[in-house]
Amino acid sequence: MMGSNSMEVSLSGKTALVTGASSGIGAAVATALAANGATVWVNHPDEATAESAEAVVTSISESGGAAQTIQADVSSESDVLAMFSTLGSGPLDILVNNAGIAHSSPVETLEVEDFDRLMGVHLRGTFLCTRSAVKMMYAQNSGRIINTASQLAYIGAPGFSHYTAAKGAILSFTRSLALEIGDRPITANCVAPGATMTPILADVPDDILEGIRQNIPAGRIAEVEDIVGAYLFLASDAAGHFRGQCLSPNGGDAFL
Repeated sequence: MMGSNSMEVSLSGKTALVTGASSGIGAAVATALAANGATVWVNHPDEATAESAEAVVTSISESGGAAQTIQADVSSESDVLAMFSTLGSGPLDILVNNAGIAHSSPVETLEVEDFDRLMGVHLRGTFLCTRSAVKMMYAQNSGRIINTASQLAYIGAPGFSHYTAAKGAILSFTRSLALEIGDRPITANCVAPGATMTPILADVPDDILEGIRQNIPAGRIAEVEDIVGAYLFLASDAAGHFRGQCLSPNGGDAFL
């Protein structure tokens, strides 16, 4: 899953948790972290995603890496607490809050349950996992927290008001968290990927995908290999002075 253009960093001896890692960007990030030496927890939400998560772990193991699956719906406080109980006292060096779902609706027909479900996975999930992780990182006085936003948080998108609102909230949450962390050797940052060919786009009609592509100066929708380098960098020792920042590999779709 790692392309030839993926960067290399030293994560030997590090432990990482990647949420929503059974497919898409999460699977690619988990694979890249493991390829660079980290031991990775591959989170997935339910039984329906268990097989995909196991396939990610198998792929990592066959490449000589270390990983195992861990099930939790990140929107559920009890699930997240149970997941972190499994992690025990750690260490947890890297948390990647990546779990996300896609749903489209104009505001006037947007159902409350769809709004709440999307906010739950994206925003509450990021909060719940961060709350548990930051306690571990404060205790060990080290760590990297990397949250997944979107370039759409900056430019908006019709039909995706709840999605863009959640991503904008994640950006703001990350900035305040970075200020709370203060001078500790722990960082909190965001990656805001542009449109990327993942299962989240699977149901988008070809004509809409083409419209998205035409609006990207680079002339193409990203592959996951275009995105993972930003996560690897923020997970690395080289990113220690990045605090509350947002890196956006988006092909020129939005300038931050």
